[in-house]
Parts: sequence; C-alpha cells; structure tokens
Amino acid sequence: MNIIIAGDGKVGSMLTRQLSSEGHDITVIDSNSSVLESTVERYDVFAVHGNCASMDVLLQAGVKDADLLIAATSEDEVNLLCCTTAHALNPKLHTIGRIRNPEYTEQIYRMRNIFGLSMVINPENQAATEIDRLLKYPGFLRRDTFAKGRTEIVELRVGAGSKLCNVRLMDLESIVRCKVLVCAVLRDGSASAPRGDFVLREGDRVFFTALSQNLTTLLKNLGILTRRVRSVTICGGSKISYYLASRLKKSGISSRIIEKDYARCRELCALLPDTEIIHGDISNQELLESEALGKTDALVTLTGIDEMNMIVSLYAASQGVPQVITKLGHTGNRSIIDSLNLGSVICPRDLVCNNIVRYVRAMENQTGAALSVHTIADGQAEALEFLVDEHTLNIGKPLKEIRLKPNILLVSISHGATPEIPNGDSFFRQGDTVVVVDTNSREIIRQLNDIFA
Repeated sequence: MNIIIAGDGKVGSMLTRQLSSEGHDITVIDSNSSVLESTVERYDVFAVHGNCASMDVLLQAGVKDADLLIAATSEDEVNLLCCTTAHALNPKLHTIGRIRNPEYTEQIYRMRNIFGLSMVINPENQAATEIDRLLKYPGFLRRDTFAKGRTEIVELRVGAGSKLCNVRLMDLESIVRCKVLVCAVLRDGSASAPRGDFVLREGDRVFFTALSQNLTTLLKNLGILTRRVRSVTICGGSKISYYLASRLKKSGISSRIIEKDYARCRELCALLPDTEIIHGDISNQELLESEALGKTDALVTLTGIDEMNMIVSLYAASQGVPQVITKLGHTGNRSIIDSLNLGSVICPRDLVCNNIVRYVRAMENQTGAALSVHTIADGQAEALEFLVDEHTLNIGKPLKEIRLKPNILLVSISHGATPEIPNGDSFFRQGDTVVVVDTNSREIIRQLNDIFA
C-alpha cells in the first residue's frame, strides 16, 4: 500500500521502520530536514520536507494516490488539519490522527466525519488504560486481552526462589493447578516457542495463555500476592497521569499525583478535584519517603524523563513497594532494561504502533484479517486473533492432525462465549475465534490460513 506518515518523531519513526519492513511504499513528511535525511539513510522511503498540513506539501507527497495517511506530529491541531485536508483531496483515503489533548476527546468523537478521521490514536490514554489493567492484577508484567476479554496472554518473570525455577513445562500444570499454555519464553534476549521438555530458569520472562477467570488462581498458586490495590502514587503530572487518575477514581481506587511544576498542579487540581495533588520534586528522597512509599500499594512513574522514572522505580522497588510500573519513551536497549528491577514497563509509542499496524493489515486484507494483533516478547513474537470463516482450512479436524508452520502455536479457541486452552483433541468450527502466537519474524501472518504448513 501507499502510506504517508506525517511527522517523523518517535511514533512516526517506529511506524516507518515497521511498515517499510512489511513491504509498504512509505512517504514521510516532516519540517525538519536533518531528521528526514537520517530516515532516508536508514530506510527505503520517499521524503518530503515541509508542513504536512499544507495542501501543496500533501500533493507533493502523492496524497491523491495514497491509501492511508497517518498524522503523528506533536501538535493535535496540525494533525487534525492534515487529516481534514488530505481527506478533501482524496475522499477514498483512510486517515489516522494522533490527538492527545483531553479537551478534544468529545469533540473528536462527535465531529469525526467532518474531520475526515478513520481512526484516532491517543498514546497517553492507551498507556493509562494498560496501566489500569496491570493494577487490577499485581504480579503480571503485562496483559494482552483476546476473545472479548475472556482469554489473556500474561507475562511473568521467573525470580529467585520462584516456584517456576527449574520446572519442565510438561510439569507446570501440577504447580499452577489450572489450565495454562506457555506460548513464548524470553531468555537472554531471545524469544522461543518452547516444547514440553523446556526447563524454566531464573531470569526467564514467560508468556502464559490463560482464561481470564483463571488469572487469580495462577498468581495464587505461584505464591504471588494478589491483594487488591487500594492506593496508587503517580510520579509526574503528565497527560497519562490525568487519564490514569480519572480511571482509578471510577474503579474506587484512591490516587495521589506528585508534580514539581506549581502551575501544572493547579491545573490538575481543577481537572481532578477528588485526587490528591502534591507539589514537590520526586527526586527528593525525603518527599518520596514521607508522601509516597509508606502509604501506597503501587507506584507509577510517569515523568517525561526516562532516567528519572527508572531511578525512582528502582528506589521504590528496593523499599518494598508491592507494585511498580515504569513508563519509558525509549525501549531500544532491552537487555539493560531487563537487568533492572523496574516492575512493569510501559511504552506509549509501542502501544500506539501496535494498533496502527493492526489497522494497516486489516486494510490490506479485508476478508480474513486479524481481529487483533499484539506484539509480545520485546517485538520478537506476535499474538494474533482470527475469526474462523468458510474459507478456513482444517475446520473440524483435531489439532493433533494439523501441521502448523515452524514456531507457530495455536493457543486459544473460543466457541462463541466459551473459550478453551486447546489440546491435541481440540478443534475449531466456523464462527469460532482462535489466537495464534508466531515467533517466526521472517513471514507475516496476514490471515488464518497462513499458519498451516
């Protein structure tokens, strides 16, 4: 497809890398010529220097022949004008706009057609949603949901003294005492789809497929505390902090936000009248100990500085805070990040890019496209959900008789509202949904039939 990416920042750069690697023709627009030069050197893309909201620049970028435009600049208003102008020039064009300001949420929803928006992305809101979900199950590093919330892929780290240490996967069910399937293991920076004789070691990051109703049982039988989070301390008064505090209030969880900018504190007081706002610097150890660490079930670091978030999270973990969540804008060096006790790591850019890639794949293949796509294991594996339709091969055949491609696992089948973790005798019917995990990055799985050998 012909795709225009307007804005060559964090999100734009990641999308350029991902979508160009999948064979799309990419045109990048940015007002910074040096950034464009760097992008052209790294990827096989076409670059246009200029204001992406300008009609002349969009025409130069080939908007009339494009299939999709992604407006991901740092300015909401520019993104809106870019999408509106592009759609006026090409009414068949799909447009995705990054809109981050909470004040525009209702307006965008009501005026979506007027703005010519096919999809709206909000990295901060998505990050807040993910953090809120993690807070509901302390112990998991990550949760990805499938089958309308009935099946999940969750991530756990094998720590020192864990019940998972030195356990063969074939013996796992006797320990967790519920039906689970290990779909991927990340060891020493490398992901694999393990067999039954695989032995888990300290430091492994393990990705379990489980029914949502069994998550509490899984944590309990592994000896991981699952007490309900009642209070959360949020470090930094960012947009994510606003969205998260709003969600926590609806869930009946108290929260406090520590922010060093006094003007921002006043804004947050007006926006969040039921949330405690503390004016202070989180790099101050005395402040942390007096206001945060001793009174909280969970600490979330959401400042705009990765290094600050990491330092505060490390200190909180060392002081025994039950749950720590760290927001990072850059997750490039995963080996260093994995060596640190940062708790759950959230990257808003990664969350947004995963959603956009799913949308692009659905555009490519309207029939049989994945219902959802989640990148797991530091981008080395994908979990995809598909609907079984009349064109799907091997309907009604037991899984033990079906040959799948290497490094492909079928990890869940949902018969209507009834999900199951499959075994060799399981089968799927038309109308079912299935979840597959692919640890083979050499070939993109675009439809369900692509998994069969």
